[in-house]
Amino acid sequence: MRILAVIALALTLGGCATVTRGTTSQVDFQSNPSGAAMRTSHGHNCVTPCTLQMNRKDEFIATFSKPGFADQEVNVRTKVAGSGAAGFAGNVLIGGVIGMAADAATGATLEHYPNPVSVTLEPARPAAPPPSVRRPRPPPAAKREPTS
Repeated sequence: MRILAVIALALTLGGCATVTRGTTSQVDFQSNPSGAAMRTSHGHNCVTPCTLQMNRKDEFIATFSKPGFADQEVNVRTKVAGSGAAGFAGNVLIGGVIGMAADAATGATLEHYPNPVSVTLEPARPAAPPPSVRRPRPPPAAKREPTS
């Protein structure tokens, strides 16, 4: 009986996107110029160009920074992937409700977009000079009358 239960469980996971795609994916980060520090709102960081392994269901903000350039942020979202939808649909045939629940909980049907996350950094604007200190004008010089 236990052998049949194990076989049945294996068959239910066969169409599951969690099994076929995994729960993480690689997200590429690129910047022009390269060598920018990139950090995510989840605390991951690297120097561009770089690739990080991210949970499929995690949405985040990627912030790029480099001395002499303005910081730039990109919202990275998730959407249902074509192959993720196919794996999820496989649950209808094989995995049933258990496979669907696993895929929904792990985000296995999702993919990040944009991927690659790419930015063109703009040169930073020079800081505005501090307002000049105004000095009071000296009083006008008294006009002298010509002496005769």
